[in-house]
Amino acid sequence: MTGVPVVSAVVPGVFPVGGRRLVVYVVWDRRGDVDDYVPVALAGLREHAARVLVVVNGSLTDAGRAKLEPVSDEILVRENVGFDIWAHKEALDHVGAGLTEFDEVVLTNDTWFGPVRPYGPVFERMQGRAVHFWGMTDHAEEVPNPFTNEGRLPYHLQSFWIAVRREMFLSEAWGQYWRDLPEMPSYFDAVLKHEAVFTEYFTDRGHTVDVAYPSAAYPTDHPALFNSDMLLADGCPLLKRRPFFHYPPFLDRHAVIGRRILQAVAAYGFPVDVIWQNLARNVQPKVLNTDAGMLEVLPETDVSYDPERPLRIVAIAHFRAGDEATGILERLRAIPVPFDLVVTTSDAGGVDALRAMVDSFDSAHLGAREVRVIAHKRGRDMSAFFVGCRDILTGGSYDLVIKVHGRVPSGRKENVRRYFRRYQVENLLSSPGYVANVLGLFQKEPGLGLVFPPMVHIGYATAGRGWYGYLGEGVDLCKELGIRVPLDGLSPLAPLGGMWISRVDALGVIAEREWTYDEYGKQPRSTRAELGRVQERIVTLAAGERGFHTRTVLNAEHAASSHLALEYKVDEMSVTLPGYPVEQIQFLHRVGWVGGGGIVALTRMYMRMNHPRTARALLPFLNPPLMLARRTIYFVRRMKARLRGGAS
Repeated sequence: MTGVPVVSAVVPGVFPVGGRRLVVYVVWDRRGDVDDYVPVALAGLREHAARVLVVVNGSLTDAGRAKLEPVSDEILVRENVGFDIWAHKEALDHVGAGLTEFDEVVLTNDTWFGPVRPYGPVFERMQGRAVHFWGMTDHAEEVPNPFTNEGRLPYHLQSFWIAVRREMFLSEAWGQYWRDLPEMPSYFDAVLKHEAVFTEYFTDRGHTVDVAYPSAAYPTDHPALFNSDMLLADGCPLLKRRPFFHYPPFLDRHAVIGRRILQAVAAYGFPVDVIWQNLARNVQPKVLNTDAGMLEVLPETDVSYDPERPLRIVAIAHFRAGDEATGILERLRAIPVPFDLVVTTSDAGGVDALRAMVDSFDSAHLGAREVRVIAHKRGRDMSAFFVGCRDILTGGSYDLVIKVHGRVPSGRKENVRRYFRRYQVENLLSSPGYVANVLGLFQKEPGLGLVFPPMVHIGYATAGRGWYGYLGEGVDLCKELGIRVPLDGLSPLAPLGGMWISRVDALGVIAEREWTYDEYGKQPRSTRAELGRVQERIVTLAAGERGFHTRTVLNAEHAASSHLALEYKVDEMSVTLPGYPVEQIQFLHRVGWVGGGGIVALTRMYMRMNHPRTARALLPFLNPPLMLARRTIYFVRRMKARLRGGAS
């Protein structure tokens, strides 16, 4: 801190009538953009600030600058190092001697949504208190420190909002703190070297602290994460983003219900659409779907569709042969509103019979109908959709597309095949009332991009391996398409059955690229990846890149079967593991790959649990045989599937 006069007194002062407040707000976006919730937050703060300085970590696009300029007085763009703490330091250095013009400095950032409740009452309540600095929320002391598993985590104000009065920011202690600020290469450094020590550093030097919403008034030591609904009820204007991207089993352990929180936010009148936009672009889709409770169990009676706001709908159905069409066409009769139908097929010999079926389709709501012959079988329904129907997806004539097909998995028992078909189709097209409620979701939420059933698990061992070896190809394809939404780890939130209902605009990142049928074979970057399978797994990521979120849907029958089956399976798998599910999961992850439970696997697990350093040293020697065995098993299974008529 240079050029700032030093005040030696430590007597706290109130915020004076007519006083001047500087707000320093830090923004970071991996794209250099500015999501819509940021101007909302800043617009409200301007009413209570003489000056708003926005610090952008990293790059800033022209569109992002255009959003910030009307709600700020100055924009400072800096290299993205040191997180928001070093951004605050650079902002304070930038203001320099100008700090003397202010009575309070608020250091804050973009890690919260607001104002969900008005800022005014909080400022009015806190400005009359004679303190040196105050925070919006605090964190109780913890022993041991949860970040290091030793020592203590001191009581501290949470750094997303710290307001400092002039008696403190003109003090020698203040200047010394920022001059000695250490480097912070990681998030844990930011917590342990700044957030956790800032409060104690200044209180130890005689400065007084206060908090608007103290943790002592709430049932947990971290109310900003665990009790955000209670904070909002008490008038807190800020909602932390973390409850919607934190590790779901951890939130489950503490009964943090994101769906209920967002219902409360909507009831207070905050524009929830800006929350969905930001989370869809920046949170792993499966994590968001879980944390925010985005599964909808819909009734069979229409309770939500508004006929005064019709949607332009097209159904695209792919059949390899005419005999696949009957069941799907019957289900399309459940669409209770006007729609067009496009049928694609790779069976040129059976196209006349298929056209006859489509011509005789007698739904009262069907408008235009068309049958398209796809020249290539390669890529099946996915190439037919993104290549054969690209004109439909990019033409601007429709709001929603219903994607279905007649394919059933090969290499499965008949019961599983039947269930798969029922699960996919019935959870999209259960009945006219049910479909009306699905469409009502799109009417209610302009940012809703896709709807499809959750990952199938009855008859399948999908859990834990939903990428099926396509994760690397998914990363490559996202990079190629400019998708920067974080990928899910074990299993993606994806329409793994290849059927969904989506907003056409949500498919733009994929649909606008001109694919060719030749690309839907074996990809040069892998000997086993099919483009269609990879596209299927990144469709939610593509939607998220454009700011569209995803919901999963079930009808009541499938919800009952799915939940009870999952409940029983989790119960059985938990019987030999101690602790809560989050602890059981952490234990299993530390143990690592179980394999067949033979002597090598058991030895490896023992070493990982009890001698992790030695296990890491042996990893190069243990992994190649393991990977070779897994790839051999995969290759054999694929060859068997092809001999039975092609991969499922």
